[in-house]
Amino acid sequence: MKVKNILKKEIEISGIGLHTGAFVNMRLLPSEEGNGIQFVRTDLNPPVVIKADVNFVHTTNRGTTLKVNETTISTIEHLLASVHALSIEDLTIEVDGPEIPILDGSAALFIQKFNEAGLEEKPSDKEHYIVTEPFTFVDPETGSEYAVFPSDHFELNTILNFPNEILGDMVAVMKDKGDFAENFAGARTFVFLSEIEKLFDAGLIKGGDIDNALVIIDKQLTEEAFEALKVKINKPNAVWQNGVISTTPMRFPNEPARHKLLDVMGDLMLLGREIQAKIIATRPGHTSNVALTKILRSKYLECRKNKGRPIYDPEKAPVMDIEEIKRYLPHRYPFLLVDKVIELSDTHIVGLKNITFNEQLFMGHFPDNPVFPGVLQIEALAQTGGLLALKSVSSGDEKWDTYFLKIENVKFKVKVEPGDTLLLKMELMAPIRRGIVQMRGTAYVGSKLVSEGELTAQIVKRSND
Repeated sequence: MKVKNILKKEIEISGIGLHTGAFVNMRLLPSEEGNGIQFVRTDLNPPVVIKADVNFVHTTNRGTTLKVNETTISTIEHLLASVHALSIEDLTIEVDGPEIPILDGSAALFIQKFNEAGLEEKPSDKEHYIVTEPFTFVDPETGSEYAVFPSDHFELNTILNFPNEILGDMVAVMKDKGDFAENFAGARTFVFLSEIEKLFDAGLIKGGDIDNALVIIDKQLTEEAFEALKVKINKPNAVWQNGVISTTPMRFPNEPARHKLLDVMGDLMLLGREIQAKIIATRPGHTSNVALTKILRSKYLECRKNKGRPIYDPEKAPVMDIEEIKRYLPHRYPFLLVDKVIELSDTHIVGLKNITFNEQLFMGHFPDNPVFPGVLQIEALAQTGGLLALKSVSSGDEKWDTYFLKIENVKFKVKVEPGDTLLLKMELMAPIRRGIVQMRGTAYVGSKLVSEGELTAQIVKRSND
């Protein structure tokens, strides 16, 4: 059984942003089931909601930043790594500034606060992405390499190759997410000594401090220069140990590799669902982590389409015939585009439309080369989705209609012609709330996907006038 954790009570955290240097206050709140992980910029009027979704990634320069319209939220990866490790699916993160607090540069305090607030385990309805075929990815921009393999649970390894002779190669291995809190959450972010001046010039790390980051020595540094550096950064208690400068000794011998693993955990959370796979990341960074997450999302969607491809058995009695369909939909010939329903559950529906040459539309639409229009394929999907939505509110003599508000990510793959049987599948993307229905539609002829799209509709009570 798939499980998730629900936050029992709200959490308050305040601190400085690593790059902006802004002091921000943050509240972590339990969220409605199905909302996912979302950030809310409460310093804006009205507040702006930004979903933790890889499609909203704006920049990956020294951290991951999401953006909706002109509003951003930065340095989200450490918090999201904790959310990922604890299998939290729904969470609202209110922030009164543009960046998540850096705290001590790790995820340790986030884990601690979640555990203090308490988590309640519940069954999860969200589908996991189970990797069934291995693949590799090399980011041409950064040189980062990833190998992804099937596994019966989530595993993650990171490999770093430091040219620095003192640090050399480092490996971090997490066999199970249950190991994260104790063995990886406390690993702090790091920066190379040679990068510090450039980062300051770029307007970054304004909140940076060796209290919240390790500084890795990658250039010549004498004892005299180190003493001068301590005075410059006002850290007389700074420690130079094994090629690293910090106010405290390294927490793990391979702390940089463990922190890179932490970052990968956070960026993978932008997929929006649990992953069942073993991932080996060599020299990972935020840019390549996000690129990998987009690949995983694409593979998941393709897998979901193939897995959910409907099968039509003409000898099987329909779930809804044309007369029952007419009880719910106001459409009539020639604009009723669903002949029968062959599958129906609380979360999905499969309708069927027989494409025949004698339909009126073919008289004027490519009469010498008849093609069923793409816009009518989407209309057929919309009507099928309307049946799913209307079944959810049907009661007594009340009449309801569905009006579509938005259609996104529509693609047409293959021509649909007379003689084809069009299978129309609509799936809820989120629970129906306040009459708003979000659905993903896919249309097939046989085993071929011919069109797809995401449709949002509103259920409205029909006027009696």
